Amino acid sequence: MSEHPAFATILYETSPDRVATITLNRPEVLNSFDRQMCEEVRTAWKLVKDDPEVHAVVLRAAGDRAFCAGLDTKKPYGQPDDIWNHEDPGELLSPKWQQVWKPVVCAVQGICTAGALYFVNESDIVICAPEATFFDSHVTFGMVSALEPVGLMRKVGLAHTLRMALSGNDERVSAETALQIGLVTEVVEREALWDRAHEIAAGIAAKPSAATQGTVRAIWESLDRPYRAAMEQGLLYTRVGNPIGMAEVAERPLPRTTPRIR
Repeated sequence: MSEHPAFATILYETSPDRVATITLNRPEVLNSFDRQMCEEVRTAWKLVKDDPEVHAVVLRAAGDRAFCAGLDTKKPYGQPDDIWNHEDPGELLSPKWQQVWKPVVCAVQGICTAGALYFVNESDIVICAPEATFFDSHVTFGMVSALEPVGLMRKVGLAHTLRMALSGNDERVSAETALQIGLVTEVVEREALWDRAHEIAAGIAAKPSAATQGTVRAIWESLDRPYRAAMEQGLLYTRVGNPIGMAEVAERPLPRTTPRIR
């Protein structure tokens, strides 16, 4: 892998199989994010978006205790003086907010709470280790949980979202439950978690990016539209992406693979 040298709170690497890997790298504070990490993650999403050699992304975190504990409350986040220029950290952290349509595979271990749900909510595929736990700590500390649940509800539905949002630190969703409710799609032993995330991403990256990006965009944008409008929008994307993707397959046939059943 080739590593981007400019970051202090994350690692950014690319590999010949067209996968970019973003690693949250503040394990000493449970990979909680401060202003610097948010800005570096936003820059990483731009690198992903602008690099034609990147077709898919793995999002992961250093250490074993936590994937991410949300906002680093021990440091001031900092906002500009003009209140109308204030921004939520999620605007910088979230790939879809940054208009990144390249598929994102998220690998979660340990604690995943509060603002960390931005990453989970906007990844396309989420897998986790058996010891992973998911919860929303906002109300425990007297804070309204208003933003993360909006994305979470689209993944797991209203009932599970309300229970997580209102329980705060009192309840934690286990890996087994996360799999049952659709928050993750696979549970993988910790020592194999990163390799499995890369394997999934590399399989996606081997396919024409015009096809995978169009698929991601059509599906996510359908969430904001009525059914018929979503179908019409998706049809436009097939007309744009299909000729490009099919031409690439004709020039470079994809390798035959054996489906992996889990």
